[in-house]
Amino acid sequence: MRVSRIQAAENRETVINVASRLFRERGFDGIGVKDLMKGAGLTQGAFYKQFASKEDLAAQASRRAMESATHRWSAATAANPESPLDAVMSFYLSMDHRGERMDGCPVVALGSDAARQGAEVKASFEAGIREYLEMLGSWVGGADNDEAGVKAMTILSTMVGAVLLSRVVNDPDLAQAFLDAATGQVREAAAA
Repeated sequence: MRVSRIQAAENRETVINVASRLFRERGFDGIGVKDLMKGAGLTQGAFYKQFASKEDLAAQASRRAMESATHRWSAATAANPESPLDAVMSFYLSMDHRGERMDGCPVVALGSDAARQGAEVKASFEAGIREYLEMLGSWVGGADNDEAGVKAMTILSTMVGAVLLSRVVNDPDLAQAFLDAATGQVREAAAA
């Protein structure tokens, strides 16, 4: 049975959305095309009509995951526009976010995997990271753009590292300690 162009486009979006979540949960190499397509409710044959390769899908799914994360930051800041950095820290450096394997920050979930991928996957991450940095830089300010950029990089590195380390350990108290320490360091960096 032939699929309409509209249905094909919807199927493609479904695959990208499912892949963005499943890659975050299992890693790029932790799931194959067959299981990705099964997760999307489609056949493996449909994959090759939509994507040039698994890497093509990985790049698009990474872009989607980064967009989703950026929208989440924007939603948090919209809920607390007086203190956007605190709004983002409140959810990002939390035990809830630590537990969000499929929907959490893609940099935390896939950063080391992305470093071993091709240029297109890295470009998807880079675009999202630049957006994170732009948002952070606008909140922390500074005497000049260079100072704001350095603060933004320090804050992002601290937050990503803390969530990653909190996920690596079994002890919930140690995990919370990493998140709490990062919260303090981010506040200091922003105030400096």
